Amino acid sequence: MAFFTYIVASQRNGTLYTGSTEDIILRTAQHRDKLFKGFSAKYGCATLVWFEMHASRHAAFVRERQIKKWNRVWKLELIERSNPGWRDLFDDLF
Repeated sequence: MAFFTYIVASQRNGTLYTGSTEDIILRTAQHRDKLFKGFSAKYGCATLVWFEMHASRHAAFVRERQIKKWNRVWKLELIERSNPGWRDLFDDLF
């Protein structure tokens, strides 16, 4: 089983939300459909702009916490390195 750390955004250079999950497709769909009231729904963070896979839930969670401590510039650089066009990566999951 794979686990993921991910970032969803409201738009290019917009509001960012970092999370971790074991089901990236379901979790991204939940963000897109605003199924849970909270930060990502409030600020419209629904575009999957970055993710990475991990071998364990713990590793994904540790990476999530690491990224959440980063300043905004570092997060933007992380996204830009792998997704310079800020494409929605949701379709790439299929």
